[in-house]
Amino acid sequence: MELQRISDRVWVYPYEEERDRPYLGYIRGDRWSFAVDAGHSSDHTESFYNALRDAGLPLPSLTVLTHWHWDHTFGMHAVNGLCLANARTDFYLHEIREKIEREGTGFFFASDEKIRREYAGNIPVVVTMADMVYTGEVMMDAGNCPFRVFQAESPHTDDSTLIHIPGERVLFLGDAAYGAFPTWESDPVLCRKLAETIIPLDAEICVMSHHDLASKQDALQELQLD
Repeated sequence: MELQRISDRVWVYPYEEERDRPYLGYIRGDRWSFAVDAGHSSDHTESFYNALRDAGLPLPSLTVLTHWHWDHTFGMHAVNGLCLANARTDFYLHEIREKIEREGTGFFFASDEKIRREYAGNIPVVVTMADMVYTGEVMMDAGNCPFRVFQAESPHTDDSTLIHIPGERVLFLGDAAYGAFPTWESDPVLCRKLAETIIPLDAEICVMSHHDLASKQDALQELQLD
């Protein structure tokens, strides 16, 4: 797969349904670059990095996690540079790492056929913790490219992080607009709270991890608000 450029400074590595691989984001500042999400496995991460190399782009210095779910985080051990997560995401990663250490990977592989496809060929399951942990929100600037990383209430998980690059009018939502795994049911109260977070943001493109690129109105439609 090839990178898709969606603004002057932002690229995405396409999602893939077969192995439940989400979009991975790449944002290039004048001084350094960062990624959104670490990938489903080391193989996913390396495929992303090969696409960056093919495009002549430097590897990211920082990877920001949108939430703890395996398809977004289990490639963390293979990333270049550091990983940033909110404190709740880091807590959940610690929990799942301890469970795998206790019980092995059987329960993980049994949970979904797409996971088994991702790890075919004995790709190792490795869970690591974030290098940096935040609570609430943090503002950064990659060099003439300020961005905001912040926690948001969401129907998908209670550890959702959104990433807004206002100068590019791009918002990374991760899986925040989806229902909760495994039933995919959405709490209407949490849908409304997420919508109230999204509405005031200046975002022309919303990146939802397992959908085609969307407008802000499309993202709000995903929340099925009356």
